[in-house]
Amino acid sequence: MIAVDVEAERKEILRRYRRLLRKAKPFLKDNDAKLIKKAFNLSLDAHKEMRRKSGEPYIFHPLAVAEICVEEIGLGTTSIIAALLHDVVEDTEIELDEIKNSFGPKVAKIIDGLTKISGVFDHGSSQQAENFRKMLLTLSEDVRVILVKLADRLHNMRTLGSMPRHKQLKIISETIYLYAPLAHRLGLYAIKSELEDLWLKYTEPEIYQDIVEKIAESKSSRARFIKGFIAPILDELNKTGLKYEVKGRPKSIYSIWNKMKKQSIPFEEVYDLFAVRIILDTPYDQEKSACWQVYSIVTDFYTPNPDRLRDWVSTPKANGYESLHTTVMSRTGKWVEVQIRTQRMDDIAEKGYAAHWKYKDGMSPSHESGLEMWIQKVRDMLEQNDTNAIEFVDDFRSNLFNEEVFIFTPKGDLKILPSGATALDFAFDIHTEIGAKCLGAKVNNKLVPLNYQLKNGDQIEILTSNKQKPNEDWLRFVVTSKAKSKIKDTLKEAKKQAAIDGKEIVQRKLKQMKIPFDGDVVNQLRAYFDEKTIIDFYYKVGRGIIDPSQIKNFRDFKKERTKSLKVKAEEFEFTDDIKKAEHGGKDILLIGEDMDVLDYRFAKCCNPIPGDDVFGFITVNEGIKIHRTTCPNAPELLSRHGNRIVKAKWMSQQQNAFLAVLRIIGTDRVGLMRDVTDIISGELKVNMQSISIDTETGIFDGQIRLYVNSTKHLDELIRKLEKVTGVMRVTRYDSTHEI
Repeated sequence: MIAVDVEAERKEILRRYRRLLRKAKPFLKDNDAKLIKKAFNLSLDAHKEMRRKSGEPYIFHPLAVAEICVEEIGLGTTSIIAALLHDVVEDTEIELDEIKNSFGPKVAKIIDGLTKISGVFDHGSSQQAENFRKMLLTLSEDVRVILVKLADRLHNMRTLGSMPRHKQLKIISETIYLYAPLAHRLGLYAIKSELEDLWLKYTEPEIYQDIVEKIAESKSSRARFIKGFIAPILDELNKTGLKYEVKGRPKSIYSIWNKMKKQSIPFEEVYDLFAVRIILDTPYDQEKSACWQVYSIVTDFYTPNPDRLRDWVSTPKANGYESLHTTVMSRTGKWVEVQIRTQRMDDIAEKGYAAHWKYKDGMSPSHESGLEMWIQKVRDMLEQNDTNAIEFVDDFRSNLFNEEVFIFTPKGDLKILPSGATALDFAFDIHTEIGAKCLGAKVNNKLVPLNYQLKNGDQIEILTSNKQKPNEDWLRFVVTSKAKSKIKDTLKEAKKQAAIDGKEIVQRKLKQMKIPFDGDVVNQLRAYFDEKTIIDFYYKVGRGIIDPSQIKNFRDFKKERTKSLKVKAEEFEFTDDIKKAEHGGKDILLIGEDMDVLDYRFAKCCNPIPGDDVFGFITVNEGIKIHRTTCPNAPELLSRHGNRIVKAKWMSQQQNAFLAVLRIIGTDRVGLMRDVTDIISGELKVNMQSISIDTETGIFDGQIRLYVNSTKHLDELIRKLEKVTGVMRVTRYDSTHEI
């Protein structure tokens, strides 16, 4: 056991506490320092016996979270106290009432929002989703709950190295699925980028490290390029008398990787690896004209790409982001992104919501409406939503993390809806009654159907009819939570009435057949007609989809299915069904050995093979599916359904062949395909399932499905294929079509 130097730890704790106070000092008022000290002492005492996985005293974590709140988000005393105490109610004996009495209702409310829910959850829900919904309920009253949570998540991600792999996967998946987009929506771009980069670091460590090294290697040449690029602009800027600062910033590692992946290009071909940012120090009422003045100077020297101009100064994003972006062609033939903004805009871009409120007093109403509208949307969603927590989280992501479209009413009022919104979404956004009676719309004076996707600048008028009623298809035409919720409510009412009618028909029919009407009989009928619920069965009888005369046939219905060991999510027992791993006694699925005990199969979306880092996901009807941890569907599965994840590992000996898909890109030539198949089938004796090829303007793009024994086998195959003359790139291919 490692000896702990208590005195050295005490000094380090005090050093970190004093550093926090120094950073908070500029905005502390009256009694603030005493309250922070009181919160620190309470947290220190409450966590005194606790240590993090790294072995450090637990108090290091709340101190770090409080420091992020101050330095990187710009929050004040209330948030510092909440950050210092954010884990005490969940992890120690201290009650919420004690916090409320000592620090007031605001701090208690934030801490309550950050405290995880414990207990049993309904089928179809998950602990992560329930906790997220609880946190958002507090967000609708006080946005600081989310800001402190983001600081907490950022520190957890920064110190993830000491956590076991399965915990890392859960945390990084939640982060990329919910918290990074949420940071983006709140305008915390620096935190959003770091969360994304850290996700990549733990998901694809080799790729991450490779990009980090390449960015470092190109640093000096990048600095020289920026100096030459900006020189003529600076000369002209100096003549204007404007106060300014110029920064050259590389893109985030995640955004570079994303571009490489989406466009199937190497690092060297990512043209906008960095952006030049010009930050102006100018009064609020002169901001717009100053930004356009600098834009004019930049485009005097360099030709802009007309498709890449983004004016978020005139129309800020919904999260408050303001900036003028243009991409121009440099004299060396490289495209360069130039961002023009003021110091105020830069603060808001870096520190988001907190900085937004710092500048609130000097702003016009139009500038402060974006974030207020967003918080109001959260409130509306929480009020409307009666679905389970997982559906709620899905709705939340799709509605509030998307980009927006700006549209106009017939009177010229501006409305903002999520990207992908339709005429029907717009109708429900105006009023539920208008949505329910919507026949179609006129967009820019042309008739369009309900499912017309709105575009920026559209002016839309809704056409209604009293005879119109919502139907099931409408759910496919809408993306907003409000529209979905109202359509479901209307359909639910109609379904309820049809189910009442169906129940009466079933009762009459059973009476004629002299069969008692009870729960067992009705459940057998439900099973016979293969309906999920009794309500569904009654509904279909009421609507005439199930002919009542068929009910008499159910007497002959017998269960003939033999029950193989299909694993249902609601029936799954870890301790009975999964073997114990030899090390640590943890539940783990041994792939290759447990096939006779458990029903598991390999997911087609990522085709895992021995050597891949994998996990098991318990489906409702198809047993356990094995996914790679880098599967496109992994973040969603791991972050939404933590209770249905099974740790899995490969047995050391695998004799089976596993399907893998390779994408090969190269320059087309006579005999290339023959050389590729010779290596696959001849030299390495690998069986192919199928091969498809596209050739266009001399470029060869092929997809080969083949069977391999392990990642080692696959890596050897890729290495040999890359040596074939004309082959430029060979990559393993994932799809997202199946979970």
